[in-house]
Amino acid sequence: MQYIDLHVHSNYSDGSLSPDEVVRLSYKKNLAAIALTDHDTVAGIASARIAAEKYAAGNTPLRVISGVEISSAYKDRDIHILGLMIDENNEDLQKLLNDSLTERKERNLKMAERLSQYGISVNMDELCQGEDCASVTRAHFARFMVDNGYTSTYNEAFVKYIGYDCPCYVERTYISPFAAIEAIKKAGGVAVLAHPLLYKLSNAEIEILVEYLADLGIQGLEALYSCNSGLDESYLHSLANRYHLAISGGSDFHGSNKPNLEIGTGYGSLRVPVSILTELEKRKQQS
Repeated sequence: MQYIDLHVHSNYSDGSLSPDEVVRLSYKKNLAAIALTDHDTVAGIASARIAAEKYAAGNTPLRVISGVEISSAYKDRDIHILGLMIDENNEDLQKLLNDSLTERKERNLKMAERLSQYGISVNMDELCQGEDCASVTRAHFARFMVDNGYTSTYNEAFVKYIGYDCPCYVERTYISPFAAIEAIKKAGGVAVLAHPLLYKLSNAEIEILVEYLADLGIQGLEALYSCNSGLDESYLHSLANRYHLAISGGSDFHGSNKPNLEIGTGYGSLRVPVSILTELEKRKQQS
């Protein structure tokens, strides 16, 4: 039986592999489909589609689904909205993403300035190491610090310098969840709340969040996820049913930037059946 992965990152944002390498790995894992969902950018989708055709010979063709992961503001938190099956060339979506990338660049310059006060000289041109990244994230800063001997591990970079409440962390100015959901819908996509259990909210607070987003028009909930344990999945299924949301699922693969987390299988037990994609396609047709 083949499975899918609807939450995958490449080095166009904070993954370590190129879209070509992500697709080649997906073929090795015998996946039926992947969604490339880089942070605030759709720049890697065309390359992934080209790679899917290049490696198709002798394999069951891999379907590359156009996607994006948009950061938005909810109370004092950054929550992520996945856009799946989008038209990545839609003008409204492109404008929103370009505005987000501009804001990211301004924030990154401020973070580099703070790091310089701690003796860490960041060369902004070197953050991507010659790669085609469109969205520079804190993961790029962490890798730069490790590669240049400022910290010994990625985790140390976050804990000492760029994690939340650390001296070099700079808050971002996020768009609203409504703006993210509307942009995804205007691009013909399905809007999904990513990894609901990672926001450090109580169950009651998670339900308030899901109800709020459902009222704004969100269509799905990422109930199958790499970090789930125990009754997490069944709990999220029940939430989705209560608010008439579709189920989505993905690994949140980042290559070596998230060690031991594999595409398709997460930390080993993740399995997202093709039927999940079928139900999401129905939501797309209904919207």
